[in-house]
Amino acid sequence: MKVAGFTFIRNAVKYDYPIKESIQSLLPLCDLVVVAIGKSEDQTEELIRSINSPKITIINSVWDDELREGGKVLAAETNKAYGHLSDTYDWCIYLQGDELIHENDHSKIRDAMIQYKDHSDIEGLLFNYFHFWGNYQFVATSRKWYRREIRIIRHDKNIRSYQDAQGFRKSGKKLKVKLIDAYIYHYGWVRPPKTQIQKRKNSNRYWHNDEWIEKNIASDGEYDYSDIDQIDTFKGTHPTLMRERIDRIHWSFTPRRTKLSLKNKISNWIEQWTGYRIGEYKNYILKP
Repeated sequence: MKVAGFTFIRNAVKYDYPIKESIQSLLPLCDLVVVAIGKSEDQTEELIRSINSPKITIINSVWDDELREGGKVLAAETNKAYGHLSDTYDWCIYLQGDELIHENDHSKIRDAMIQYKDHSDIEGLLFNYFHFWGNYQFVATSRKWYRREIRIIRHDKNIRSYQDAQGFRKSGKKLKVKLIDAYIYHYGWVRPPKTQIQKRKNSNRYWHNDEWIEKNIASDGEYDYSDIDQIDTFKGTHPTLMRERIDRIHWSFTPRRTKLSLKNKISNWIEQWTGYRIGEYKNYILKP
């Protein structure tokens, strides 16, 4: 079985993406990892090269500003990295620049890829998610955060990144997937508050026009992590690769939880007791 990883990144240093750790979390599972690096204003390429692994292939890219709205450029960059893979690979693992795989899940992921390798009706593998909020102590748990997403796909050039690169589709249709007992550790909302303000303004450029950003997104100051509707204390362990980042955290906040509506309270209660989330958007077809 041959496995490739792929990802894309731009301005990783400027906006404090844990891309180095993300790629390192992929390497033990992959024979090759392709990294599409967009033209950056910092030392992103030097950071990736410092990993110094013969498994890594870097391709340089220029982002298409014409694909600005709706996050389409993110899917385009994902497809550039994916398109660089040869036909020799059975499975392809995708991570975004703020996502990691825990080393404790490596064996389960590898076993799942072996188990379903010859099951052509299984087009992808679905992961659970931890969305960390503000620091490494809290995870966001409200309904606006997706619980699961596809992060391993069967190598098939008809499979393409979908919309803003959250998931994948095959010839426009949802993939048939198996849920595996593994998690993606998503750190997109854990940055120094000043950096998060700048990152948020930049990332919104790929969904909205300049007028909307100027009106709705602050350009300076510090991001207020306290304003959050629903979070839980994280009781697990983080990937070992994140230890240095966790050790150097230097900010704190006290959550001000928004009062939930009765509708959301009922939905949360049903999910807690049954595992079923009412009205959940699923970017996949889950196979039993």
